[in-house]
Amino acid sequence: MNRSTRSTERSPRSGQGQSRAGRPRPRPQGQGRRKPAPAAGHAEFALPVSTTPALPAVESFADLDMPAALLTVLAENGVSAPFPIQAATLPNSLAGRDVLGRGRTGSGKTLAFGLALLARTAGQRAQSRQPLALVLVPTRELAQQVTDALTPYAKGLRLRLATVVGGMSISRQASMLRGGAEVVVATPGRLADLIQRDDCRLDQVSITVLDEADQMADMGFMPQVTALLEQVAPGGQRMLFSATLDRNVDKLVRRYLTDPVVHSVDPSAGAVTTMEHHVLHVSETDKHTVATHIAARDGRVIMFMDTKHAVDRMAKRLLASGVRAAALHGGKSQPQRNRTLDQFKNGGVTALIATNVAARGIHVDGLDLVVNIDPPTDHKDYLHRGGRTARAGESGSVVTLVLPEQRREMTRLMHAAGITPRSVQARPGDVELVRVTGAQEPSGVPVTIAPPPSAAPAQGGGSSASSRGRRSRAARARRGGAPHGEAGQRGGGMGQRSAGQGGGAGRGRASGRGGGGQQGRGGLGRGSAA
Repeated sequence: MNRSTRSTERSPRSGQGQSRAGRPRPRPQGQGRRKPAPAAGHAEFALPVSTTPALPAVESFADLDMPAALLTVLAENGVSAPFPIQAATLPNSLAGRDVLGRGRTGSGKTLAFGLALLARTAGQRAQSRQPLALVLVPTRELAQQVTDALTPYAKGLRLRLATVVGGMSISRQASMLRGGAEVVVATPGRLADLIQRDDCRLDQVSITVLDEADQMADMGFMPQVTALLEQVAPGGQRMLFSATLDRNVDKLVRRYLTDPVVHSVDPSAGAVTTMEHHVLHVSETDKHTVATHIAARDGRVIMFMDTKHAVDRMAKRLLASGVRAAALHGGKSQPQRNRTLDQFKNGGVTALIATNVAARGIHVDGLDLVVNIDPPTDHKDYLHRGGRTARAGESGSVVTLVLPEQRREMTRLMHAAGITPRSVQARPGDVELVRVTGAQEPSGVPVTIAPPPSAAPAQGGGSSASSRGRRSRAARARRGGAPHGEAGQRGGGMGQRSAGQGGGAGRGRASGRGGGGQQGRGGLGRGSAA
């Protein structure tokens, strides 16, 4: 029976499809009958919406039927009130409804699906290789962000969290899954590899989330995603979240969601009141000088370019001019990308030059400027690039450098994004350029970015000046071992095996100390398993 047929016939397995308190998951009458949404409400496409009224939004987390442990961790992390996307979706997702949620980047979508997923999984234990909940994401960086965000809450509920992505040791990831993990955060390709190796099965997964579902479709993941969705428990809950929705997402919704509740808390997906948008019209001869002056500003900046070669050239140019810059793109290994992001977050690097690999899944507190040295070709890419700033109510600016021949295309892109930018001619040293971006003349003294502190030996491992020891550490790094101190923020590191128990590996060793979770234990350090 294909999935589109059984979506209207499925019934929950024993023990599944129920709320945390054991109440039956509501399956509304008329299930499977869908009608197009009014064009004014969802202009992108004829979105299938629920035939059953949605539960109303809440004003407080205390109004939700969640475990007390989750409320405690929310308070400990300073999360006092739900963001709009959380307030709208959580009452329904906690009740077991299928949900389609759209909100701008940085609007709190991760906790919107994460709290419901964890609350509904609480109290259950996964068998070896059989997770109970799955979050599919398109990029490694987004997998890291989701892991970091959910780890303290999973720990509070004693749920084990595993992250599996490409570019890291697949054997360590397989070991985590064989040891049992209730929640898996994964990129489609690596998860498919683990399933093929018989290191993971999805037939016990009762809650499935697609985060950034539109990018899943745009990047050609659709065949992998649908193949994975065919393997999860047929009576399970499905949630799709994204900052933008299009017809490709509509296909997933119609095929895999049953009577979905639709919440679009930010129709423009990008018109954020705390974000300013500027177009700087520059000449070909001035473009790189203007970009260099912006990169030399006081404070951090992410600057986007089209290709990895352009990114590398720009990073070298900036280092030579005295700017603490680093390159981030898909040509870098995952440990290199992790270390570069750590340096950017801790201030060792002030200008991060990146391709679209950094457009989603990267959160840096206090980042107030994003620059498109090369304008994106798609309005969704523009929104996601810009979404690295003005997150969680903070302010920020997005600046795009536009050559004369790019003006018409940029006008079209901004219109598609629903944005009216402020435009100005810009040359190096212009007062308006300085006002908008903080641009300044670089020092001209070449700088070298020192190796990150995470390259130090693991705690208790001592250090060796011998070339043999250095080769050994380098070999472990190439195999995916994570250097000490590379755990993610808020107590979670990529590939964290257990959110509530010790026993993870540090620095890629079988039983090292100092890797991964809070207080140097509690999971695999970033890079050691993902």
